[in-house]
Amino acid sequence: MRLRRAVVLSSVLMIGLTLPAAATQPEKVIVLPGASSAEGIAAGHGSEFFAGDLLRGDIFRGDARRGKAELFIDAPDGRIAVGMTAELRHDLLFVAGGATGQAYVYDTRRRTTAATYQFVPANQGFINDVTLTRDGAWFTDSMNPQLYFVPLSHFGKLGPSKTLALSGPAADTSGSFNLNGINTTPDGRALIVAHSSNGQLYRVDARTGTSQLVAGVSVPGADGVARDGRTVWVVQGVNRVGGNPVTGQVDRVRLTADGTAGTHDKVITSTKFQTPATAAKLGNKLAVVNAKFDTGFPPTADRYEVVVTNS
Repeated sequence: MRLRRAVVLSSVLMIGLTLPAAATQPEKVIVLPGASSAEGIAAGHGSEFFAGDLLRGDIFRGDARRGKAELFIDAPDGRIAVGMTAELRHDLLFVAGGATGQAYVYDTRRRTTAATYQFVPANQGFINDVTLTRDGAWFTDSMNPQLYFVPLSHFGKLGPSKTLALSGPAADTSGSFNLNGINTTPDGRALIVAHSSNGQLYRVDARTGTSQLVAGVSVPGADGVARDGRTVWVVQGVNRVGGNPVTGQVDRVRLTADGTAGTHDKVITSTKFQTPATAAKLGNKLAVVNAKFDTGFPPTADRYEVVVTNS
């Protein structure tokens, strides 16, 4: 019996040693049918995601597993869809409205507008991105040194917005495009904002507006910011490596729990990236939107898509 068991065990070990390593799953390119442009993305339930038509404001819903997307909300004329995030408990989608100075909240069950907010007059700000906390949604402004907060009760009721003036390095508006992506620190006690012109991440106290540099992290051209635990993905639409422009990348960063410091963990590149803008974590995958700003602004590409790659 002992000999037979030894032979069986030896055979199992040999089989395990000779089996090939599991192959990395290929990337998927999911077209947003009929989109005139693209920029924001938000994770939904499971492999579901929402993505926006930047210039028309329309919202698409896609499935990363099935590799398909379709028009979901035909937005009213005059709206813009930049960064977005989904609040799944009450089926709400928060969308930054760019140069309109607005933000929109959509009811994803009814495909209707739940609320519209006018943070600043049109063309006097650029409402760029949004993240959720336990109490509501925070929006960035790429032209003004302030954040905007929309409260959300535990029952799903939206309240009037508030403006938070910033101080410290995050309040720098000397660049052509300043605050951009936003998320929460891993411990949930503060906010992390990306500054495109400075190529930095800043930690912001949501009570006082004071900010500080996230030490050890440099992210030139930082755009959208996705987070899962202490891991943060910062999308860089156009980065230059060795003086040669590349099609964009995603920098993976490991943060301390309080978000005061971080270390670079990995650079994610793809031949399918074309000036990506934002990303959403879907399980062990990363869904990245190709904004294609390298074609100009407004962009002039024939199609716009989401690239689903390994995170």
